[in-house]
Amino acid sequence: MIPFNKPYMTGRELSQIAQAHANGHLSGDGPFTKRCHAWLETSTRASKALLTHSCTAALEICALLLDLQPGDEVIMPSYTFVSTANAFVLRGAVPVFVDIREDTINLDECQIEAAITPRTKAICVVHYAGVACEMDAIMDIAQRYGLKVVEDAAQGIMSTYRGHPLGTIGDLGALSFHETKNIIAGEGGALLCRDPDLAERAEIIREKGTNRSLFFRGQVDKYTWVDIGSSFLPGEITAAFLAAQMDAADDITSRRMALWNRYHTWAASHEEARRLRRPIVPAHCTHNAHMYYLLLPSLKARTAFIDSLKKAGVQSVFHYIPLHTSPAGLRYSRAHGDLPVTRGISDRLVRMPLWIGLEDVFQQVIDAADGALL
Repeated sequence: MIPFNKPYMTGRELSQIAQAHANGHLSGDGPFTKRCHAWLETSTRASKALLTHSCTAALEICALLLDLQPGDEVIMPSYTFVSTANAFVLRGAVPVFVDIREDTINLDECQIEAAITPRTKAICVVHYAGVACEMDAIMDIAQRYGLKVVEDAAQGIMSTYRGHPLGTIGDLGALSFHETKNIIAGEGGALLCRDPDLAERAEIIREKGTNRSLFFRGQVDKYTWVDIGSSFLPGEITAAFLAAQMDAADDITSRRMALWNRYHTWAASHEEARRLRRPIVPAHCTHNAHMYYLLLPSLKARTAFIDSLKKAGVQSVFHYIPLHTSPAGLRYSRAHGDLPVTRGISDRLVRMPLWIGLEDVFQQVIDAADGALL
């Protein structure tokens, strides 16, 4: 079976893990963590980058930084991973789900304003497939209504919107280094802060509510408990693995983009014959080839396509079940409208295998897909 995903290693990960052990520091914020922070701050131009043990953790820090109170509302898409909503629900906030765009599968900026109420405190955007939301319009709405903007850029490392790295346009951003992402650590994430004031408090929340980071920098003579927080740090083994991936980020992105382009070229004739729809990337966005998806005509067509590929030895997967239809979504959130695009996309979208090394068996994947469509 050709798998949907296969974690990539550059070849330096294990030696750097051994080096972390030789350094005598395996807990959080060691030399490799600092290397990762420096790489992130240089590549994204964020005022502060902080590694976390997951993107979920980064989103939870965002929710803490916003000082959300029970009943406060956060506007977001329903077509996303559960962590996008869970981070805010844990603070007692209510996710308010707004429909997505048919073209980019991102939050529909034209529907945000109608969903705002006196309880709205923030907008959480999700950059699906590493393709940016329409951030100019979203930031304009946020400014006019006094709202904070959180970017769930779990899929967005190395992607940009009008030249700005994703995760650095809103007030706060969250990245993922899960093994299914482009740059990986097995599990891992990062918080990006645009506002230096938020960054200072983020350090405290990330360090269990203490000012320990200030102490280690010599800015205070002892550290103590000063705020709420938790243990959001990854260990040095994770950071050592991740640092090797970051060093190869350009090469990883380039190789994934080559595969993405091969898919896109192949799918053109099927799109012309109206058997599917290809991904749409606006001209003002650069993406990172995080995934290649197809939109089939119906749920029945998608099911048959996935089954046919499986019989040919190729694993493909569908993606999110809309959160507003889930048991927890019905309990903790509300939807603004019927979200017809969200429901339709969820029934029709299929993700193709995309990982470095797929080049060797790419023709087998294409042959299987042709057989499923023709």
